[in-house]
Amino acid sequence: MSRKTILHMLTPLKQMSPFDVNIALDAGYDHVIPYTDVTLADVGNLVQDAIFSRPPEAGVATGIFLAGKDAALALDMLDAARKAMVPPFEVSVFADPAGSFTTAAAMVAKVEKALTKQHGRDLKGAKVAVFGATGVVGYCTAVIAAKEGAVVTIIGHDGVERVRHIARSIRERFGVDVEAVDGSSEDDKTAILATAEILLTAAKAGVQVISSKQMRSAETLLVAADVNAVPPAGIEGLKVNANGEPLDGQAVGIGPLSIGNVKYKTQAGLFARMISAEKPVIFDFQDAFTLARSLAK
Repeated sequence: MSRKTILHMLTPLKQMSPFDVNIALDAGYDHVIPYTDVTLADVGNLVQDAIFSRPPEAGVATGIFLAGKDAALALDMLDAARKAMVPPFEVSVFADPAGSFTTAAAMVAKVEKALTKQHGRDLKGAKVAVFGATGVVGYCTAVIAAKEGAVVTIIGHDGVERVRHIARSIRERFGVDVEAVDGSSEDDKTAILATAEILLTAAKAGVQVISSKQMRSAETLLVAADVNAVPPAGIEGLKVNANGEPLDGQAVGIGPLSIGNVKYKTQAGLFARMISAEKPVIFDFQDAFTLARSLAK
């Protein structure tokens, strides 16, 4: 008997992202069903409804996707989904809130590739400055880079308190340290860039974070990357399709379209792996980074 592949898409928001729905269907799911306003407390019951409605051998044809705009909540939901399994009744689960896990994975993978190609080194020990770390993509980017051994600084655009809270949560959840600093003034940002080797910007769309003047003064910078495709660029002078082209000084740039290409392939690829898996799988940002690394060129 040929069973339909079904993806249940859960979000705490009032709407499911059309982006995620389209990618899941294009990746090969037969049916995609969104559930909105889902709380953490709802996850267990929804997962068990999904696992017990089909025989154990159909578990691999059933998937749960966790969306939203909160990385920590999505990971809590992932844990709740995992705990709701009753072997042999299990289904696949993939968390990617606001596309942040796959976007962050793609960003770090592209930067790592450029760093290796242009400068013959990896992320270990590299001094990484993350602007926009209070957002979900910046948060995940900081975690991935720190777990790869980079010395990560997260910068607060409105003072240091919010990023200090994020730094504490990263340490408690992932066991890695990141430094929180104030970047609310132009002088603050210039000082941060004076020692940074990698610049990652993940601020709101259409917000310029770093000026070309600040870029010219960043003498130690090796790679700069931005995920903002809406003008103006987060890093002035960085083209949206930049893929390792030189910027001012010795740094090379990675633009949002280059990152987005890998992000799309990573998210679609993880959906495809869920569909083709021989047994249920569970994917988070670490799985996204592993796949993005293999896709980055």
